[in-house]
Amino acid sequence: MSEGTTILVADDDRAIRTVLHQALGRQGHTVRSTGTASTLWQWVQEGEGQLVITDVVMPDENGLDLVPRIRKLRPDLRIIVMSAQSTLLTAVRATERGAFEYLPKPFDLNELISVVNRALSAPAASVARSPSLPEEGERLPLIGRSPAMQEIYRTLARLMSTDLTVMVTGESGAGKELVARALHDYGKRRKGPFIALNMAAIPRELIESELFGHERGAFTGAVQRSAGKFEQASGGTLFLDEIGDMPPEAQTRLLRVLQEGEYMTVGGRTPIKANVRIVAATHRDLRRLIQQGLFREDLYYRLNVVPIRLPPLRERLDDIPELANHYLQAATTDGLPTKVLSPEAMARLKQHRWPGNVRELVNLVRRLSALYSEEIIGVETIEAELADAMSAIEPSSAPSEMADDVSLADAVDRHLQSMFAAHGDRLPPDGMYDRVISEVERPLLALALGATRGNQLRAARLLGLNRNTLRKKIKDLDVPVVRTPQVRRGG
Repeated sequence: MSEGTTILVADDDRAIRTVLHQALGRQGHTVRSTGTASTLWQWVQEGEGQLVITDVVMPDENGLDLVPRIRKLRPDLRIIVMSAQSTLLTAVRATERGAFEYLPKPFDLNELISVVNRALSAPAASVARSPSLPEEGERLPLIGRSPAMQEIYRTLARLMSTDLTVMVTGESGAGKELVARALHDYGKRRKGPFIALNMAAIPRELIESELFGHERGAFTGAVQRSAGKFEQASGGTLFLDEIGDMPPEAQTRLLRVLQEGEYMTVGGRTPIKANVRIVAATHRDLRRLIQQGLFREDLYYRLNVVPIRLPPLRERLDDIPELANHYLQAATTDGLPTKVLSPEAMARLKQHRWPGNVRELVNLVRRLSALYSEEIIGVETIEAELADAMSAIEPSSAPSEMADDVSLADAVDRHLQSMFAAHGDRLPPDGMYDRVISEVERPLLALALGATRGNQLRAARLLGLNRNTLRKKIKDLDVPVVRTPQVRRGG
């Protein structure tokens, strides 16, 4: 850790300046703080400081506008940007203008100190710049200020100046394509095309032609040459949605393209250079598909260069008011009447589990805008709409009640039969015993950890395992552990 350094802090909030003084002072740093951008700029011009921490909103100048000026005058001076304007665009702008790191407010002091230490110890390097970004007023592709979304914004901001392949995972309706579009729209390929292909929507026999194109006469019905998605997306981004549904033959060809950087059309003989950034997405567990022999492990690692997990809406319920208001406003631009949700109605939305994720919320908002005459939507209307939505799912409850009578052994037997059937005349890959056991173990451990709110000691007792054994299984099976302490209310 670097000690004895001078850190320049600029924030209009005196309380935050005081907190930073105390926290950074305990680390052995000297802190000079100000509430204005002009004073910060004066210090920088005078050669003061080895690190700058600045807020975005200050009384005399936007902190983001100051970043490129500091970088030009003193390229080796690291800058950490803080902001309560916790949007994707703020994070991207901070990175694009040369900030070392972006921290949304409120931030954890331990995280701030960690970032400060990294900034002070990192070697000098030029900051890659993205193309000029859209104006502030442009509608953002991703909405939400929850901690989970903030981490996604920071990850996306770091990826904008790269061509790294990204794998987005998340439940249906969570907004995976929005992540892909954000990577394209704010990245260095934003002037090129964005081409999306849903693997689940294309017949198996046509996927290779859709991806790579075909020549005239390559197969029955190919009356003329057709450009594939790789060719259409040249210079831009190719979004491969539901990659888990790609058939094995196409997986092999896609792997070859990723390895060699070129492809051939179906029926073609001349290699074509692939000039695309690939973003893949799936709601399926690719590790499980690999264990079942349905997805290539080598392709998985080629695609999973940068994994991004998009949380379901039930894991970021605090984002619901901002999401609902955003889509209510969007409905008015489509000609629908202006609507406002009462506080009680908004609170009821935050109690819903949202099995359909953001897509379900969008559909609800549009129904509210189109079908109800009152301007202020009350909790009774929300209750009725949510009840109708759940009743639409109810018909499937009858089979599930019958399924309650099915033993675990019968369910496993059906699953194993389908696994064998998926390979036709061939046998599944060797090592099937360990794969099947891990398929049962992983959800069992995940459920136990969820029930104990991530408390591994309690989960070990619940499962009847030694704590060290549980820890090893969590690591070996890559079981997510999220501690969710009970929120204390009142004084």
